[in-house]
Order: sequence, then structure tokens, then C-alpha cells
Amino acid sequence: MGHAYKILIADDHSIIRQGISLIFKESNPEIKTLHASIFSEALLILEKESVDLIVLDIAIPEGQGIQMIETIKSIAPEVKILIFSAFEEELYARRYLKAGANGYLNKLSSEEEFKHAFDEMISTGSYISAVVKSKMNTTYAQKSGNPLDLLSVREIEIARMLVKGYGNLEIGNTLELQNSTVSTYKNRIFDKLAVSNTVALASLFQTYDDIF
Repeated sequence: MGHAYKILIADDHSIIRQGISLIFKESNPEIKTLHASIFSEALLILEKESVDLIVLDIAIPEGQGIQMIETIKSIAPEVKILIFSAFEEELYARRYLKAGANGYLNKLSSEEEFKHAFDEMISTGSYISAVVKSKMNTTYAQKSGNPLDLLSVREIEIARMLVKGYGNLEIGNTLELQNSTVSTYKNRIFDKLAVSNTVALASLFQTYDDIF
């Protein structure tokens, strides 16, 4: 990392914030952790500090549910969001990931899984548990009738930007990806959804993505 990795832990329970902070610093002593116990405090920190990752509890006081993702991204578009919640991931994870979160981890997860999720967030920018992956595979997409369930978290993120009118270069700059990588993702998205242009892609999002 070119700079000290900065993490904001947004949770109203001090013991959880301290525990997460200890796990992070065991992994890398150079990591700087910031703490927020209410959502408005988290937003103030995001406005003042250049944060790499926010660990966010869905049930944080003053929170806005799934709207929190959009609010955070409007202030800090580059920040990665790891949802850390007691809410059952089978019911909530897919919706938050589709809304723009980069990962979802249940509070009942082991310390080992948490460390793995953290490593994944740093190295790839996203984390999906085995449970959620199983819900996002082809079989689930066919059962749900929603073709967008065929897409990975990163593919959903890029597809959303395409629908919003971003070009390959803008997407690459925003997500820190090479232009060729963006093109690969775009082709994969079009192939999975059997569309040939962004107009058809936008139509699918309007039909199936109720949080877009």
C-alpha cells in the first residue's frame, strides 16, 4: 500500500469496534482505524478523512437502511463498503451488494472468516461468502427469474456504471482498473445477460433491479 490503509468502523457497540480494530491491527500494525457510533458521525468522518474501507453495521443508529450505501458513495465514491451485520446474509446480502456494497459479513462469522473477508476486501475490493455465492449462481438466477443474479458483485458495480452512462475510461479510473479489464468485464456482462448494448442493459435494470 502506498499509504497507511485507513478503515472506518461504524457500529454502535464499542466492544465490537474495539474487537474489529484489534483484528485489523494484528493483520497490519500500520492500519489506522477510525470509529463512529452513529451514522451521522460516520458521514462527518468520511467528509474529512480519506477512508479506504468502511465496516458498516446495517442497524447503526440514525442509519437509513439500504439508502446508506448511496449516501456514503455520494460523499466518498472510492470507499469500499463491508457490511458487518447480525441480519441473516441469505436474506439481506444480495440486496446490499446490488445496492453498491462491496462485501457482506455476518456478525456470527468466525474470526478466521473475518480476517479472510478483510484480506479479500484489500486485495480484490470485494468479499462474498460461500453462502451468498451459492445464491448468486446460475441455478439461483434461473429459480429467481432475475437474470441480474447471474452477475458477480464487481459485474453489478460495472453494469450500474454503464447504465448511468459511464464510459470504459471513466469506469477504469473510478474503480482503478485497466481499460482492457473493463472491456473484459463489459463483454462478460453482455454475454451473461444476452444483451448487445447498454440500452438493452438499462432495460434489464429497470425491470429487475428494484434498488437501482
